[in-house]
Amino acid sequence: MGIIAFIIIGLIAGLIARAILPGKQSMGLVATTLLGMVGSLVGGLIGSLFQRDGRLFDLHASGIIMSVVGAIIVLLLVGAAGRRRVHA
Repeated sequence: MGIIAFIIIGLIAGLIARAILPGKQSMGLVATTLLGMVGSLVGGLIGSLFQRDGRLFDLHASGIIMSVVGAIIVLLLVGAAGRRRVHA
């Protein structure tokens, strides 16, 4: 997968994750794209645990879904870390 496709998938996954997860996330377009890119890596790692075909970076629907799931996980972790830091 090319870097441009990775950035575009990251943007789409980040936007979908922010739309699915309720609450106020104060991030710009670049931060949303980075969220989606990190979520794509996390989702790819999770997906690779269930598939052993050796094709980790192919573009297909389940990869996009796992990218969104990974972005939601990252968004939840960042939100939990931010709340814990404020109350500590």
